[in-house]
Amino acid sequence: MPYELTHRRKLLILAICCMSLLIVSLDNTVLNVALPTMREEFDASVSGMQWTIDAYTLVLASLLMLAGSTADRIGRRRVFQAGLIVFTVGSVLCSLAPDLESLVAFRMVQAMGGSMLNPVAMSIITNTFTEPRERARAIGVWGGVVGISMAAGPLVGGLLVDSVGWRSIFWVNLPVGLAALVLTMRYVPESRAPRPRRPDPVGQLLVIALLGALTYAIIEAPTAGWTSPLILAFAGAALLALLGLLAYEPRRAEPLIDLRFFRSAPFSGATVIAVCAFASLGGFLFLSTLFLQDVRGLDALHAGLWMLPMAAMTLVCAPLSGRLVGSRGPRLSLLIAGVAMTASGVLFAAFEAENTNGTRFLGYALFGLGFGFVNAPITNTAVAGMPRAQAGVAAAVASTSRQIGQTLGVAVIGAVLASGVASSSYATDFTKASRPAWWIIAGCGCAVLLLGVLTSGRWARGTAERTAERLEATETTPGATDPHRMT
Repeated sequence: MPYELTHRRKLLILAICCMSLLIVSLDNTVLNVALPTMREEFDASVSGMQWTIDAYTLVLASLLMLAGSTADRIGRRRVFQAGLIVFTVGSVLCSLAPDLESLVAFRMVQAMGGSMLNPVAMSIITNTFTEPRERARAIGVWGGVVGISMAAGPLVGGLLVDSVGWRSIFWVNLPVGLAALVLTMRYVPESRAPRPRRPDPVGQLLVIALLGALTYAIIEAPTAGWTSPLILAFAGAALLALLGLLAYEPRRAEPLIDLRFFRSAPFSGATVIAVCAFASLGGFLFLSTLFLQDVRGLDALHAGLWMLPMAAMTLVCAPLSGRLVGSRGPRLSLLIAGVAMTASGVLFAAFEAENTNGTRFLGYALFGLGFGFVNAPITNTAVAGMPRAQAGVAAAVASTSRQIGQTLGVAVIGAVLASGVASSSYATDFTKASRPAWWIIAGCGCAVLLLGVLTSGRWARGTAERTAERLEATETTPGATDPHRMT
């Protein structure tokens, strides 16, 4: 039980959870600097490069909520251990991939394991640190690890690709995954939700159909044509899946996606902010990697070093944001993040910051500052006030939002870029085609700023309190139902 744990044991559990987060988040970004090398080895197109990233984030986004609710039902430690095993095996398979298609498939296996780690680890943390201020600090550390691992990915990837080869980026996961598995078996106590939620296979299938069809339509549209029957069919399938979710989920007593969570303005705001922030990150890394290596002609190591200003700022700002959220709430961190990310996007979009070393350095540093401040308030707001019995589901929604954001960021930015780049004059066309993409990134930063203001005030906190009371009443009263829920 959480209240029997010593402070040292709690910190050890937090460290174990952060180890799993480190390898899952690192794999979100570490491949970016290896894309040009893999493209040459596998003779891949722009869409092929997008799929090496989005196959991973797409499966993560599709399965996170299922993993969170399953862990609440059958045991969080058990699911967490299974995730570590599958993720480690998937990493080995990725390092042995003989072609692009195999790599994409093995990335999906890897992501299946990853989906059992992040939301379950957050649920373990939430149930271990039960005192609100203590929990806020722990979540701040967690958010800091997200930012650090995501930003450090390009640098780590660059070092490994140039020194050993791109396959070595997957070897890093083996010792970390095995160590986390052994420590979990030894130190992490088992826990379950008092009233576990029943499976929702229809909702799960609708989520997979929605995300898969939408991502396919966006990535393949530049090649097949935006109005081609195939793209229109996938776009229509995504729309039907969304409408199906909105119609079906409220009618279930225990849905995969509890739409009542979204009556809380801070929770809804955190969800959209996560999508926008991670869409910016996915697009930012995708554009920067291709520009530095394909246009500027840098090798993987030097491209990774150019990402160092972003990584360093995230390293400094992520823990600062965690402490700031713990002491003053999420608003100030969100405002700083929104301003910095918007400024970075505008610097590249309006002033072509990538063309000179000084402005490029400033643009990368600003983005790292903003991204460093955005993670802790997202995570803290997503689980704050929610019943501990649904901690896995609430954390999974926040994690899913991150993965959806990064998936859409790579898909949309890649589609915009592919539509504007002509193979006959790559360097010239790349710079011109990237302008709309940078404006999209600036717009995402602006959305973080505006939503941070709108969803962190007194009115927003009132909606969160009312939502928490309603959810708590439903969880603690056997047979209780929300009077607003359809039956």
